[in-house]
Amino acid sequence: MKKSLVAFSVVVASCAATTASADQTCKPVNGHFEAQQVLPPDCTAPFCSAGRVWGGIQGTYNFAMTTIENSVAVPSISFFTGQSEITVKGGDLLLGTDTGSLDLGPNQGFASLITFTGGTGSMAGASGQIKLRGTLDLTAGTTAGDYVGTLCTP
Repeated sequence: MKKSLVAFSVVVASCAATTASADQTCKPVNGHFEAQQVLPPDCTAPFCSAGRVWGGIQGTYNFAMTTIENSVAVPSISFFTGQSEITVKGGDLLLGTDTGSLDLGPNQGFASLITFTGGTGSMAGASGQIKLRGTLDLTAGTTAGDYVGTLCTP
């Protein structure tokens, strides 16, 4: 049984590595972002922002929150999901799904994970993830922070 489990693990790991490396080139990315809140009628979601991103990924982006749920354990924390669209230099789109948490307490910050789900042009079939952390200024309606992760493209 032990030999079978080891052999199965090696085959699964080998297949996963072959599929990822054969189809895509992955590179580490890190950088910064800043954004301004987008208000209705331009935003029909619970929250939207638009801004710029620079570093390993460069361009402009739009974020639209799709869900938000308050934490039971910590009243100032909420959990969210959303969709991001980054227009990279050259005009191609990089698409991603966001999941994260927001702290609307005195420190007003957030952490998010964007999982890339494809795009257009050079970003068609893109995958990977970036972790974001940032600050919120609810009075000014701005966010800013940094990101680190991996971007894989065909």
